[in-house]
Amino acid sequence: MPYQVLIVEDQAMPRRLFEIFLESSQQYERVDSISNASLAINIVENKKVDLILMDVCTALNESGLDAAEAIKQKYPHVKIIIVTSMPEYSWIERARNIGVDSFWYKDSEKEEIISVMDKTMAGEHVFPDTTPVVQFGDTTNHALTERELDVLKELTTGDSNQEIGDRLGVSAGTVKRHIENILLKTGFHTRTELVSEAGRLGIVIK
Repeated sequence: MPYQVLIVEDQAMPRRLFEIFLESSQQYERVDSISNASLAINIVENKKVDLILMDVCTALNESGLDAAEAIKQKYPHVKIIIVTSMPEYSWIERARNIGVDSFWYKDSEKEEIISVMDKTMAGEHVFPDTTPVVQFGDTTNHALTERELDVLKELTTGDSNQEIGDRLGVSAGTVKRHIENILLKTGFHTRTELVSEAGRLGIVIK
């Protein structure tokens, strides 16, 4: 009996590729393909689902990680593989923390999705060692420290240094120094440039 797979992907081309992979496999069968993660739990409640391929950024700004967390809390036996093309630094850790089974980058050259699915259904947990390297101004996302990435993510709120510092448990002066270091590394001139480019590249997503 083939494993029943739900595809949650809002982009037409990747969704169709996943469908083709399943159609060519004797081990897997597609239950449904949807673009909005918030609908996934309803399908799990009403249909047999063994495995979900879950994008993170889905239609109507619904988070695949939020949906995965809700599903894992209620249906822990359902396997979930997070699939994304975004290099957002915090997603791998969050996926682990909420009990997601595996994590796969769409542009991965190391492992095909079918291989990840096979290993996941066999009880393995497949996670990348790190996010993809992305050019970010004069440097790359990997050249920023985790704290600098924390500050960069908080900058997307538009809040003051004091407000950001309060959330991160540091002083406004410390936040300012981190921002200055990020600007120095990247070569950007303003906070607005930082936030705009980091968002465009998917390095931080609030």
